[in-house]
Amino acid sequence: MDQQLQHAMLPQPTHDELARQNFVQSLRMHIFKNLLPGNKVVYEKRVKPKFEQEHQRPPQNRYEIREVMQHEPHYRWLNALKRINQEMLWESVNASVDRHLPDLIERAKDKGGELGTLKLDPNFQIPIYQKAVDIHCMPGGYHSEFTIDDVAAGATYDRGVYVYGLGWLGPLNDDIGLSIVRNYLIPEYPDFRPQKILDMGCSIGNSTLPYVDGYPDAEIHAVDIGAPMLRYAHARAEVLGKRVHFSQQNAEHTNFPDESFDLVVSHILLHEIPPPVVRKVMQECYRLLAPGGMMLHVEAPLYHHMDAYSQFMYDGETVNNNEPFWSAVRDLDLVALAAEAGFAADKVFEKFVPNGAWKAKVANDNSSSRGTWFVVAATK
Repeated sequence: MDQQLQHAMLPQPTHDELARQNFVQSLRMHIFKNLLPGNKVVYEKRVKPKFEQEHQRPPQNRYEIREVMQHEPHYRWLNALKRINQEMLWESVNASVDRHLPDLIERAKDKGGELGTLKLDPNFQIPIYQKAVDIHCMPGGYHSEFTIDDVAAGATYDRGVYVYGLGWLGPLNDDIGLSIVRNYLIPEYPDFRPQKILDMGCSIGNSTLPYVDGYPDAEIHAVDIGAPMLRYAHARAEVLGKRVHFSQQNAEHTNFPDESFDLVVSHILLHEIPPPVVRKVMQECYRLLAPGGMMLHVEAPLYHHMDAYSQFMYDGETVNNNEPFWSAVRDLDLVALAAEAGFAADKVFEKFVPNGAWKAKVANDNSSSRGTWFVVAATK
């Protein structure tokens, strides 16, 4: 596994903290490499035949599969280990974040000559649907502040995503944005030169920064609801030499004027918000886009792309990992929602984009893509 790129805002673990993080990664690899495949064997060899014998038909949907699988010891043990591993992940990362937090806060304040900007709203109201649970079991979620000028959520996210993903998003956790820019937008739309770009739900800006490199003449804006995320995102972008204008806003309704962007994007935002809010975000994208502009949302595949067993397994994010809207959004017809928001039906489409662009960038070849990112996009 490649190492995470070290930058001035990334908390450095001690030997023991790093050992704990490495253990979390090793356990996660064991779960997904060795235990997860066995769950399907249990289903195919024992659970499904028993269901078919009793009902004279196979299970028809993920709900029927869960009803019978939830009694299986292998499945219960798998879920227990996944949940324990997720909680251990944040504990292993928080130790180094807490130890470095005073220094990180000072570094975030003192950035020297700033490239971009940061605008926070002291009266901003965090949506209730974000306060209801700690998303992904991350303590406090993405928005909570525990001290003045807090950046802990951002620092925890930066290191936590790398540990969680086993480094598969690359040394800068930027493969989603990087793959969209390098593997899709630039090759598919070589004449597209957006002058203003907006990233909705940017978190720490890890997926935002590739647009700075891909479109060096563009003005890049990024919004999120979490002040600690945005403070960290701004400081991180500055130390990495990237100009981005961050602001604390809700993607449901921003303060930007109509038709003020040529490209509006999000990266794994939609599954963090409930379906009615997804509709509002689509409408806001349409409002913000100038004629000829493009909207592009990156997500995990939807349920209509999967068989019933895969849907059942994906449902684990909602059932067991504090992702309350994951399954509901997987059930949506995002193409239809974009059309309802105002986009012409023949200009809305789904796309699977090869990922792993960071590997090709490092290796200077195109042979290392590991899969795809699912995209719903539209042009205005």
